[in-house]
Amino acid sequence: PFDLAGEIPIRAWLFRISELESVFLIGAHHIASDGWSARPLANDLITAYEARRDGRTPEWEPLPVQYADYTLWQRNLLGDSDTPDSLYRRQLDYWTNHLAGLPEAIELPADRSRPAVASFEGDVIPIALDEGLTEGIRRVARENGATVSMVLQAGLAALFTRLGVGTDVPIGSPIAGRTDEALSRLVGFFVNTWVLRADTSGNPGFAELVGRVRERSLAAYDHQDIPFEHLVEVLNPVRSTAHHSLFQVLLVLQNNAAAEFTLPGLSVTEELFSPGVAHFDLSINLGEQDDDGARARIEGFAEYATELFDAGTITTMLDRWIRFLRQVVAAPDTPIGSVDILAGSERATLDRWGGRGRDTGFEAGTVHERFAATAAATPDAIALVSADGTHS
Repeated sequence: PFDLAGEIPIRAWLFRISELESVFLIGAHHIASDGWSARPLANDLITAYEARRDGRTPEWEPLPVQYADYTLWQRNLLGDSDTPDSLYRRQLDYWTNHLAGLPEAIELPADRSRPAVASFEGDVIPIALDEGLTEGIRRVARENGATVSMVLQAGLAALFTRLGVGTDVPIGSPIAGRTDEALSRLVGFFVNTWVLRADTSGNPGFAELVGRVRERSLAAYDHQDIPFEHLVEVLNPVRSTAHHSLFQVLLVLQNNAAAEFTLPGLSVTEELFSPGVAHFDLSINLGEQDDDGARARIEGFAEYATELFDAGTITTMLDRWIRFLRQVVAAPDTPIGSVDILAGSERATLDRWGGRGRDTGFEAGTVHERFAATAAATPDAIALVSADGTHS
């Protein structure tokens, strides 16, 4: 753990694997760094490495502002909490209304019951959308005046509805918070979190659902400045040691420029690893960047709580999400309840269990009605065989 009161909230290790191979690990507390900080941090590291390699002292370009300047600016922007027409009061009123009546928790189909106290133990699974699906998502976004993130969220909310979560689906999402170009080169914590509440009621067509998500997302953009931690404190939702407040699923689309660790004389690759932690029930972290002049596919990883889910369950859920997206980008007006989210093998199993495709001889009616009808027709037939004998 970091002692935030007494030490710099960043550490670095160099593990020498052999004469020709090393692993460099940077650990930073989230209070001092966010996803957008990776690129300026990488640039600073490269500058330092090149200088030290040549026997020089690093010379970094001076920053136009410091993090303290940002905190003062944010405080002045939000204004006084007691002033009715302050930005703080307007944004707080919006979120209070938007989150009124929010479900205490959404429960995804899990392998185990939720414990009374979350352990936050987790693991990760990679996600990759192929080029065709990625371009289809971008097309639907363009045609509906939406962003790729909005389309992904609409698809995830629709999937959760199909999995029995309900039609009021809150999903957390981060926003960069770097609203001024002067902040682009700062390493720091600027990201804010909001809750995007998707309404999937009425079995809408997917394009209509994207429109609903777009409308609420744009409203959230206009009220993005109030810190999420403060919002939770003021709204004071039902607290639980079993799950996160306000939302349990996080969807992240990192569309910022990727960090490039290009060091002279070295071949550098990035390694995805699991720190063994899950901050939420499920976090889906995706990236979308240009790649050598061509549009890259959407890919990333899912972080999940291992005390709730097995890896196979999350893999199946992600496969269903991708299957859902593939069908709705091909026909965006398809009602979300009409999309087949099952794999061919799953559909075949259901058909086999349900007797579809063959003459079962079953009469219409419920199970107990069929039992009663059979008992009435052949009351003396053997119904049960046990160690104590048989029963008609």
